[in-house]
Amino acid sequence: MDARRRWKPRPAATLGVAVSFVAGTLTAQASLQPAAAAAGPALSVDLSAPRHPISPDIYGMNGADPAFAAEIGLPVTRWGGNASTRYNFKNHTYNTGSDWYFENIVAGPDNTVEAYVKTSQDRGSKQVVTVPMSGWVAKDSPDQHPFACGFPAARFPAQDSFDPWDAGCGNGRLDNANLTGAVPADTSIPADAAFAGEMVSHLVSQFGTAARGGVPIYELDNEPVLWSSTHRDVHPEAVSYDELGGKSTTTAAAIKAADPSAAVLGPSGWGYCEWVASGVDGCAPGADAAAHGGLNLSQWFLKNMKDYSDTHGGKRLLDYFDQHYYPQINGGKDPDSNAWRLRSTRSLWDPTYVEESWIGPSGVNAPPLQFIRKMKDWVAQYYPGTKTAITEYNWGALDDINGALAQADVLGIFGREGLDLATIWGEPQPAQPGAYAFRMYRNYDGAGSRFGDVSVSAASGDQGQLAVYGAQRSRDKALTLMVINKTGGELTAPLSIAGLHGNATAQRFTYGPADLGSIVRGDDLLVRQGRVTATYPANSITLLVLPTRRR
Repeated sequence: MDARRRWKPRPAATLGVAVSFVAGTLTAQASLQPAAAAAGPALSVDLSAPRHPISPDIYGMNGADPAFAAEIGLPVTRWGGNASTRYNFKNHTYNTGSDWYFENIVAGPDNTVEAYVKTSQDRGSKQVVTVPMSGWVAKDSPDQHPFACGFPAARFPAQDSFDPWDAGCGNGRLDNANLTGAVPADTSIPADAAFAGEMVSHLVSQFGTAARGGVPIYELDNEPVLWSSTHRDVHPEAVSYDELGGKSTTTAAAIKAADPSAAVLGPSGWGYCEWVASGVDGCAPGADAAAHGGLNLSQWFLKNMKDYSDTHGGKRLLDYFDQHYYPQINGGKDPDSNAWRLRSTRSLWDPTYVEESWIGPSGVNAPPLQFIRKMKDWVAQYYPGTKTAITEYNWGALDDINGALAQADVLGIFGREGLDLATIWGEPQPAQPGAYAFRMYRNYDGAGSRFGDVSVSAASGDQGQLAVYGAQRSRDKALTLMVINKTGGELTAPLSIAGLHGNATAQRFTYGPADLGSIVRGDDLLVRQGRVTATYPANSITLLVLPTRRR
């Protein structure tokens, strides 16, 4: 029988409108087993080991192509970033901050927070909406040039750079140094926790409470320790423990008052330095930490949120402990950079991996990060029951197979480690390899089939060569195993599945450099008494799908 066939993924019904999808097709074909594949590390799965659910929200994005979002059933999206810090829902105006000349921009009808919520709801995606907390939001402003801006040429005639489309707005720097003396009233008006509460109330009036289908999650601003950089025209002061703690508790309380059924997420720090230190301390605990019990910023933030809750009626104020994580690799696609990219995913979990970037021994002498595991440890100690989230991350090179391998590895780690929510920043375009990493978990066969939702124990003799992640689908009990070959050569490796008895057939789906526009359906594998040996192509992602038989 001719095994070749081609198909195009079908848009999900939840989108509600007809959409087109221009991407690679999946080809089912007999796989050619190489004659001289190297011996790979042994893979093992234990069906009797402890399990835990995999949250669908780990497959989220900050934005996405509409057809791609429909195809993979995008579970969650986030409305955030630097522009959200000064977004004023009353006039639909935000300030670009240091991203673009500190200009006030009036959002078009398709870019308002209401439009975002409506679009996300229409396609069935959960929403994370950021509320402002810095103390300022954008004032009424013209919707065309000349814009109101934080460092106007009329006030600061000498600056290093001016907007090429609006010469009246500068970058707030002179001789590569930040200018001081900006006047917040040039662009902004004061806004305290009550404003955040009004914003939530407004969204409740438009879409209902979280319990009735409205916005389910609100975020406490964006990367607050960077306010003194990204929004230095209105907030030039370094953020301290007390400022972050005071604004977070009062804003969270205002959100809960406006919608008691909504969840609160924070503090959404920008990376390693904000993970452990306030803006006052810099990039390591210092005098500010010493004045707060010697706890690092994350630890104290969790404790402060719990303490405030305990002394104000006991209602939970923080539902998700959220941080952003960007690996500090150089971003290149040369062989050394590619190898580093694939190793760097270990910073999320591995107690033996010491960061190779400035965070590591040559920089601030950080111990192994174990980013997700540390987040969970701190939650357990300082605010038990809080979920964990990473609402910005990106390993780069999503237009390359190397980036796809890293992305697939990261998604597997998120599920295995029990992260509750993640949204990639700078999402892949539908035809890019990085998008196929998501498809391998969310639509590997074009019919909406997905990686399992209950994590099962899976291990590799060398996770740096063949990474493996296991999960069982609740719907049909199928066992799904994601195997990522991070090496430049084909590897033949034995797989043993403890608890699987008798013979079974494993379907095989592979994405790799041989065809970057397709997921390939290979020959089925016969699994005898829980054992099978298979060859995994160089630089590839392979999904094995098989039914389970357990005594």
